[in-house]
Amino acid sequence: MGIADRREREKSERRRLIMDAANRLFNSKGFSATAMEEIAKESELSPGTIYLYFKNKEELYGSLSVRDLGLLLERLEQINKSEERDPQKRLEALKGVLYSIYEHDPILLLNVFNFQTSNLFKELSEDLATEIRRFSRRALRTIASIFEYGIHQGTFTQRNPIAIADIVWSVFSGIVIWEESKNALDPEKNYIRETLDLAFEIIILGVKK
Repeated sequence: MGIADRREREKSERRRLIMDAANRLFNSKGFSATAMEEIAKESELSPGTIYLYFKNKEELYGSLSVRDLGLLLERLEQINKSEERDPQKRLEALKGVLYSIYEHDPILLLNVFNFQTSNLFKELSEDLATEIRRFSRRALRTIASIFEYGIHQGTFTQRNPIAIADIVWSVFSGIVIWEESKNALDPEKNYIRETLDLAFEIIILGVKK
């Protein structure tokens, strides 16, 4: 491995360390209560090093959103690449992907939802904001293609697949936000799985011929 390759790998590893440290602090303290200096301490790097990779806290927060959206997109695209021919089973796979993303990091997913509707989005560089929009659009288009496949197979009714994808994403984000808000009051209760199951039952009834 050459010097340039080694430096690039070290930069990637340092960036990952910073993002992991920020994620832990955002989850435990919240975005507003977390300072860049604390992220530097958590990642065992100097504040100056942190600013070499991220110009501000919003950029760091946005980069975490991109990482989560990238993971979501990768798993969604696997549904369309699968050999499964039953459109309804593809919908079941979609539900599984959405729940697995929630289970992977519920707080970060909740932050992604809140982040995209907050004023923090305006603080991002144009490149990062464009990347988040691009990932979001691709994710919605991929969800839409799952319904489009069912329409072409004659299993689902003729409806606008993009509109259905919007509904699915809105229902999913709404369930996560609502259930997490209830969970804050009573940590022993978490009905995400059951509520998502019921939501998909209703969606399937609505789209099937």
